[in-house]
Amino acid sequence: MSRSIRPLVAGNWKMNGLQVSLDEFDKIGAGNDIGLRRVVDLMICPPATLVSALSHAAIGQAILIGAQDCHARDNGAHTGDISAAMLADAGATAVIVGHSERRADHGETDSTVRAKAEAAHRNGLLAIICVGETRTEREAGKTLAIVRRQLKGSVPDGMTARDIVIAYEPVWAIGTGLTPTAKDVEEVHALIRTDLKKLVGKDESDKVRILYGGSVKPSNAIELMGVANVDGALVGGASLKADDFLGIASAYR
Repeated sequence: MSRSIRPLVAGNWKMNGLQVSLDEFDKIGAGNDIGLRRVVDLMICPPATLVSALSHAAIGQAILIGAQDCHARDNGAHTGDISAAMLADAGATAVIVGHSERRADHGETDSTVRAKAEAAHRNGLLAIICVGETRTEREAGKTLAIVRRQLKGSVPDGMTARDIVIAYEPVWAIGTGLTPTAKDVEEVHALIRTDLKKLVGKDESDKVRILYGGSVKPSNAIELMGVANVDGALVGGASLKADDFLGIASAYR
């Protein structure tokens, strides 16, 4: 593990969660004991409808609240969209940008993701920038080229470790139960760390947290979190259950 970097385990609830989900969040808070707080940061990124409620529920819980997406502009005639300013106003401290489901389902390009990361920065939010290849791209041997291109196009100029987190999520592993080997993960994360030196400078690149995401669960968390340059996890479905989410975070105990 990258012991010099404090790890982050972030839960992406995706399009799941109603007011009753506050009960599950309270269970996460109850399980985030002193021992866990000493070694890892926890974050939940609920749907936008729950950001405010969870921000209030998180008071005293030592759990960060993020969001799942934002618009590139701070306001305007963009019906149905939510700005980074609005998320910050609702209590969020971070926002995921460039998730593969946004790239695939909404046609988001690297430049779109970059603009959203810039919006997050303008409004004091940590941008969790996602990169990752599809199954077809992996089988064609294009994994490193795809990740490198996405990283270069998505990370704004002038960022520091306080502004961004990078999340590597192989698209083919998200929600499928499949995971790349530890060696595969290590290779991609090493590339990200190296390329970050060009994008944010050597000193900052050594501090940026690089998360792994894609079918992370308690049974594989210790192995994945122990890979070089893996500084935590971006967790999907497993973050909806307190026991599973805490089980993953407990890899750092």
